[in-house]
Amino acid sequence: MRLIAAALVVAIVLPCAAVAQTEIRMAVLRVDVQGRPPISRLDLPPEDLGFAGARLGTNDNATTGQFMGQSFVTDEVAATPETAPEKLQEILASGTRLVVTLADAETTAALAEAAGDEVLVFNARARDDVLRGEGCRANLLHTAPSRAMVTDALAQFLMWKRWDEWFLIEGSHPVDQALAASYRRSAAKFGARIVEERIFEDTGGARATDSGLVQIQAQIPTFTQRAADHDVVVAADETGIFAAYLPYHTWEPRPVAGSAGLVPVSWHPAMEMWGGTQFQSRFEKLANRPAREEDYQVWLALRAVGEAATRTQSAEMPVLRDYMLGDEFQLGAFKGQPLTWRDWDGQLRQPILLGSGPIVASVSPQSEYLHQVSQLDTLGIDRPETACRIDRQK
Repeated sequence: MRLIAAALVVAIVLPCAAVAQTEIRMAVLRVDVQGRPPISRLDLPPEDLGFAGARLGTNDNATTGQFMGQSFVTDEVAATPETAPEKLQEILASGTRLVVTLADAETTAALAEAAGDEVLVFNARARDDVLRGEGCRANLLHTAPSRAMVTDALAQFLMWKRWDEWFLIEGSHPVDQALAASYRRSAAKFGARIVEERIFEDTGGARATDSGLVQIQAQIPTFTQRAADHDVVVAADETGIFAAYLPYHTWEPRPVAGSAGLVPVSWHPAMEMWGGTQFQSRFEKLANRPAREEDYQVWLALRAVGEAATRTQSAEMPVLRDYMLGDEFQLGAFKGQPLTWRDWDGQLRQPILLGSGPIVASVSPQSEYLHQVSQLDTLGIDRPETACRIDRQK
């Protein structure tokens, strides 16, 4: 009896012993740009955009960390393009060496340059392929999918549907033109044919509050009239000027895809497969709203660090970086398969959801498209094609 009692005392007392905590500190730097409001008030960005994803990621990391002697702290910093460099320096002065950015491509590149090689930067917004190509940096990883990934994802589905003749409509802004160029690359890659291209000029109007639905209803059919025979309209409108008006307004009754209609996204509020409901419910309880792409992409960055910290039992940036880029790293992210990093360009491999209004219509890569290494590498720029010349594992 005495032996049994002693064993019980040990079982009760040992878990109460103090565990030394190792702190892993991160920061999310969101760079806000004043611009024209979106077409729909439903698309107005919430005040906690991205930050809510960081809070969920921090909570998820802490769940495991409390048993591993690790604590996770995430600072949330909002800035403008003018104040972003100063805010970054304040973050670095606090000792933080893991920074997630929500910024455009130019600002992201500048922040990564200013951060230096002793800091690991996670790009959670900019899709520009140049950041993964000739503009890549050894200290820059990407949880936001590239333009090439999202256009390839849509192209695979359209080819599966045998909608191989596209009518491409692009906006007049540089980012729209970059997206259109990516669709051209994807069309050539998968065998689609762009039968006609048109540019929708941004004149500052063509919005419901400016010109009224009656005028829009007249403009779009006229703009799309007498197009070459096509299976689908593909919209390249990253600035959000016209694409939302295309469904039900095109001259010919054709489906719309790209920047409206069937839209390739990293995350969708209706995603329920592979445990997605669990993620959605936890996020909605925390933020009182559905998760957006920026939230998910920030969450991915924090969870990648949390997973690496758990596996390596380290808080040192070089150790975490090397593990994430290594062959053993895998991240469960509610997409049906583990996510991994491409060591040649710092891009996180991930399936792309094809959202259509209130549902997820499909998920790419489509099963018909195979790859000798990873099927996820059928999306985006593959190793033989990359213009990035940095070996991150050295």
